[in-house]
Amino acid sequence: MQYTIRGIPQRFDEIVRKEAANAHQSLNATLVKALEKGLGVVGDTVRYDDLDDLAGSWVNDPEFDRAMALMDKVDEALWK
Repeated sequence: MQYTIRGIPQRFDEIVRKEAANAHQSLNATLVKALEKGLGVVGDTVRYDDLDDLAGSWVNDPEFDRAMALMDKVDEALWK
């Protein structure tokens, strides 16, 4: 895919050219990476396997507490 973009501010042009030179890559590659990052589409979707999204979301539930309490009981017949 190809785009033509007009009206690039001078300061933006300077920053992009400096970034491209520092990274030893083309202006095109630098701009594509900047667009991906700015739009939040960098690379593959990151899959997290932590529980951060659950932090602080606990809701007291008496029914859950009752079910968990039932699991705390040892079935003596199974341990003989």
